[in-house]
Amino acid sequence: MWMKILEIDLTAGEHKVIEDEDLFHMAMGGTAVATHLMERYCDPQADPLGADNVIVLATGPFSNILPVATKTVAMFKSPHTGELGESHAGGRLAMSMYNAGFSAIVIKGAATEPLLLDIDEDTVTFLPAGSIWGYSTTATDRVLRSGRMGQRGKRSIMRIGPAGERMSTYACATVDTQRHFGRLGLGAVMGSKNLKALMIGGGRYLPQPDRKRFRALYDTVYESVVKSGEMRKYHDLGTAVNIRNLNHLQGLPTRNFSQSWFESAEKISGEVFGDTYLANQIACAHCPCGCIHLAALREQFHEEHGFKTAQVSYDFELIYALGSNLSIDDPRAILRLLHKVEKEGWDAMSLGVTLSWATDAFLGGYIGTEETGGLVLRFGDADTYLEILNRMGEGTPGFFSNLERGAQVCGELYDCRHLAMTFGKNEAAGYMTGPNAFTDFIVGVRHSHLDCAGYALDQAMVKMEISVEDQVKKMADEAKFRMLLNSLVICLFARNVYTKDIISEGLNLLWRECTTDELETFNADILRRKYEFKLKCGWQPTDLELPGKLTEVITGAGRVTQEDIDIRADIYWREVGIPADCHVE
Repeated sequence: MWMKILEIDLTAGEHKVIEDEDLFHMAMGGTAVATHLMERYCDPQADPLGADNVIVLATGPFSNILPVATKTVAMFKSPHTGELGESHAGGRLAMSMYNAGFSAIVIKGAATEPLLLDIDEDTVTFLPAGSIWGYSTTATDRVLRSGRMGQRGKRSIMRIGPAGERMSTYACATVDTQRHFGRLGLGAVMGSKNLKALMIGGGRYLPQPDRKRFRALYDTVYESVVKSGEMRKYHDLGTAVNIRNLNHLQGLPTRNFSQSWFESAEKISGEVFGDTYLANQIACAHCPCGCIHLAALREQFHEEHGFKTAQVSYDFELIYALGSNLSIDDPRAILRLLHKVEKEGWDAMSLGVTLSWATDAFLGGYIGTEETGGLVLRFGDADTYLEILNRMGEGTPGFFSNLERGAQVCGELYDCRHLAMTFGKNEAAGYMTGPNAFTDFIVGVRHSHLDCAGYALDQAMVKMEISVEDQVKKMADEAKFRMLLNSLVICLFARNVYTKDIISEGLNLLWRECTTDELETFNADILRRKYEFKLKCGWQPTDLELPGKLTEVITGAGRVTQEDIDIRADIYWREVGIPADCHVE
């Protein structure tokens, strides 16, 4: 793997290349390297929207070399939560960083005017971006790709839309064809730095050692991805298949988590999207799976038979956030909302949960037409939701600007925090399966269902009985193991393909020899370091509040209480080695 870091100073308009063999020999790549670089470059007390915040991008030793090692890790201080932010994106970025010759990029400082970074191996060009400031994510990609694709290699383009420019705290950064650094506001951090976009590419390649062993390893992974059935779900209907499955298990959030099943789930199922709207399937660079599902959205823009067709990405989380949780049962209406979200550059999950909070608050009398500018909010009213998005996109002050700060801030401003479905200030993922999912949302280092797989454990509990102690131990073990997966950096869809034996063989070939005990120590150390950074930002492991509304509803595992969460959290902190009452100065 490359052992070089590209450091870019936006304030000074300078860059330098740092060779750091010791760092990569110790920390591997991805999440682990990004954590070490955050410790090195970012003051935990920095203003998330100030020049002292940094953006770290990191890949791993398997990136662009083995199948489905397609992700890039981004770390930054989150403007949405005020502490560690981490997000992963696919597309071509990991491949393009590899071709440029870097395993990590650190972006610090802030430009005084809108800026575009053009990276071609060791050459970094700072270009004015005033002419595209205000452009949608789709328009920005189209303009930049038409003008820059003649350069070497298959370049990747990472950019923000107007939401990032307005510094919406849950604005995302879009990568290539509708891939995203979603959640936690990387787009807002880029906007605060006046960084509209980053383009990167090159023509560098590393020779592979022991070609015979490498070929055997590569073929094993490839065959498992393509033929074993481990990833068939993602290639076929994609994660949208979860709509019907979770609804059957009564774990599908509906109408701002008022109930755990949607009576119209069949109308917005993955099967319906696949049979009626699916137009194309594509894959991230160096992935044979093809899990990215694009639907055709055909809309009339002129009464004289003037139509335009857009391809809109969809998956389970998007259908939940802008479908069942808003009580919208029309796939085309969901696609219209997603298309607007894509162009503006919001995180669809945070936006959807914020809209569901707004509807609940309106129906409960906490806000009225005075706040909404005359709009009457009702679950299922897609046209009104689209109008809300339009007003948010126009920067309408007051209520609509507040919506760009997320459900928890809005809940506190309008005195109905109990209706905000947030965990650690981050809006909930689409799993209403029970206490392990909710605990996962709270204790995870990313405040994400991707940390400990608690939702899967809740589902497994339907068929077996496991003590609470053992349930939480499984979650803690999963959290540690994912430090390894995210340091490699493997798409988590392939987590069952990359067995410990395959990972060990790959590390011995592409990184360095290491024992199982060494890897276990590595995993625990990175997880601990991430928690310590969060603590230095002001987060506390005692911040375990379950949204009030969730104590009043029935999940797939029945009713959940605050005590259920507290018991699990106490066990979890013990298992990962974080004292529940710790403080880091």
